[in-house]
Amino acid sequence: MQVFTLIQEVFSRKTSIDWVLLLGSLAIVSFGLITMNAFTGENVFFEKQLISIVIALCAFFIATRVDTDMLKRTNVLVTLFLVLSALLLVLFGVGHVAKGAQSWFKIATFAFQPAEAMKLLLILILAKYFSRRHVEIAHFRHIIVSGIYAFIPFVLVLLQPDFGSAMIIFFVWFGMILVSGVSKKHLAFVFLVGGIAFAGLWISVFQPYQKARIMTFVNPLSDIRGTGYNAYQSTIAVGSGQLTGKGVGYGTQSHLRFLPEYQTDFIFSAFAEEWGFFGVLILFGLFALVIWRILSIALLGATNFEMLFGTGVAVLIIAHFIVNIGMTIGLLPVTGVTVPFMSFGGSHLLIEFTALGLLVSMKKNARPAHRSALSHEFLGL
Repeated sequence: MQVFTLIQEVFSRKTSIDWVLLLGSLAIVSFGLITMNAFTGENVFFEKQLISIVIALCAFFIATRVDTDMLKRTNVLVTLFLVLSALLLVLFGVGHVAKGAQSWFKIATFAFQPAEAMKLLLILILAKYFSRRHVEIAHFRHIIVSGIYAFIPFVLVLLQPDFGSAMIIFFVWFGMILVSGVSKKHLAFVFLVGGIAFAGLWISVFQPYQKARIMTFVNPLSDIRGTGYNAYQSTIAVGSGQLTGKGVGYGTQSHLRFLPEYQTDFIFSAFAEEWGFFGVLILFGLFALVIWRILSIALLGATNFEMLFGTGVAVLIIAHFIVNIGMTIGLLPVTGVTVPFMSFGGSHLLIEFTALGLLVSMKKNARPAHRSALSHEFLGL
């Protein structure tokens, strides 16, 4: 019955699009398309990405019509969490292996990565959990409970192994913990536990190639023909762009295939080589615009749930952006994290535009809350 109710609400509600947010995101998408189109005569990546963009935009407009109050229901969120966790488990049996990770369901030419959907669901769950516990967050048990929600998908994704997505899941949890008001003492304890956990993962979980990637972070030039090759070629591409770039289609590192995965993991390097420092500034400005609009909408939320959800979406995009840029310029290990809206791939685009659509829907539905009601919300009553 809930499915039919949702469909009815989707087609009966009016839309109110935040065009600054949408157009800013599409501008970043366009930069990605231009970069993909420049390096392949058959335009395989370009054509597939166009299809993914159309699907993602459909998801965006549908999400703007969804009654987000339904997403505040515990039974809905728990059901979705169990379903996605089950899908992550099923991957170990029937998942498609690519880039060394068993992370995708693939049917013919269609592939979907459940970890991307889990990132968005985790934001919703944490927003729901913390929205009634703003003051109670001082109690350490809430860090533990929220950590369990993040730990389950973190482990399932890490074992695929997909170190990059696992990192993003951790950053989403950590970022939302920070804005929820965790105490400094508890924060220090979390860092301590995290250090111990990392040591345990290093000893018993991380694969040799993952350890090699992390060690290459310390000295990227130590193995430029092996684990450090990708990072080395990426830094060359970024640096060779200089101020104005080599021009669209004239990037030698990417055009001659010295730079691997130019359409996904290293699309920023390919872009920087062709557009140069000034082009990178424009790209950074567009991301700043999108983040600003997301946070502005979040601040308009009538309750903590809307504000925390918007903040979580901003954390998700910022984490992806920083980790990817860090790895392309040799400051972070290569982890396979995509650039939001820009990298090739349908799963992350679908989830990113769905998140923006839900955010727009929350903005549209926001109503000025009575001061006493809002006070009760903060007190967790």
